[in-house]
Amino acid sequence: MSQRLMLLDSASLYFRAFYGVPDQRRSADEPPTNAVRGFLDMLATLVNTHHPTHLVACWDNDWRPAFRVNAIPTYKTHRLSEGSEIQQESPELLTPQVPLIVDALQALGIARIGSDGYEADDVIGTLTHRARGKQHVDVITGDRDLFQLVDDDAGVRVLYTARGGVRDPDVVTQSFLQTKYLVPTGQAYADLATLRGDTSDGLPGVAGIGEKTAATLINRYGDLASLRRALAEGDPLIKGAQRTRLLAASDYLDVAPVVVQVALDAPIPDFDAALPRQVGDVTLLSSLASGYRLTNPLNRVLDALGLGESD
Repeated sequence: MSQRLMLLDSASLYFRAFYGVPDQRRSADEPPTNAVRGFLDMLATLVNTHHPTHLVACWDNDWRPAFRVNAIPTYKTHRLSEGSEIQQESPELLTPQVPLIVDALQALGIARIGSDGYEADDVIGTLTHRARGKQHVDVITGDRDLFQLVDDDAGVRVLYTARGGVRDPDVVTQSFLQTKYLVPTGQAYADLATLRGDTSDGLPGVAGIGEKTAATLINRYGDLASLRRALAEGDPLIKGAQRTRLLAASDYLDVAPVVVQVALDAPIPDFDAALPRQVGDVTLLSSLASGYRLTNPLNRVLDALGLGESD
C-alpha cells in the first residue's frame, strides 16, 4: 500500500483555528478570516509533513443525526441554543467563515465530502472502511471518538491534534491505545468509551464505571457484548455494586453502541480523492485571495500541493 489517504475532521480543525489564530482585522467592518487562514495553514502543514497521495475534507452535513438522537435523546443537547436546533457553540465570528472555507477547498480542487443525515465522523469511518487493504489512512482530528478506527494491520492511525496541534499531534496507534487507555484495539476503545460515557456528547455512561474500570472489564471479557452476556449469565466475577450499576444501565447499553460507533456505510458517491493536479477554480481562488487578503495562506497550500502560486 504505497498510497496514503488523509481524512480531515474539518470542523475540528476550523474550530481549533478560530480559537488559536489571532483576529487580524484592521476594523470591525472587515469580514473575519482567522479561522480560514488557520485552516489553510494547517492544511499546508499536513500535506508538507505527511505527503498524502489522497486528501478529503470530511464534512458534517448533520452534526446531530436523527438516528443517534432517537437512540439517546440527550445526544449533544447541551450544544443546542435554547428553543432551537442551532448549535450554540458556533461563535458569531466563526459562522461566516465556514462558507469561505468551503469556497477555498473548491478553489484549490480539494475534495470536500459530507453525507446527508451523517456526521463527518461517519464519512471518515466509511472512507476508512473503503480504504482497507488499499491505502494507509491518516485521520486528522481533535476528537477521541475516532480512536475506534485505529487498526495497525489495516494501516489506520489517528493524528490527534487536541494538544500539540497539527505540527506535533499525538500519533495514535494500537500501542498508544494500550499505553494510554489500557486497551489493545480501536474497537476495544469504542467499548471502553461506551461504558465510560462522554459528557461533552451527552452520553451518561455507566454510573461508577470510570476509564480504568471500563478497560479492566473490556480486557477481561474481550468486548462489550461478551461482558453483557457474562452479566446476564450471572458471572460471579461481576458482583456487588458493579453488578447493580451495570444492570441499571441496561437500557443505555442497549442503544449506546448505535451512538458511539461511527458508521461504516454512510451513503457517499464515488469521487476522486487524489491530490489535485491543477487548481480547481482559478477565478474563485483569485477572488478569495484579493477579496479576503488570503493570498499568503492560499499560496502556502498551493506550494504544498505542488501547484505553484495563485494569481
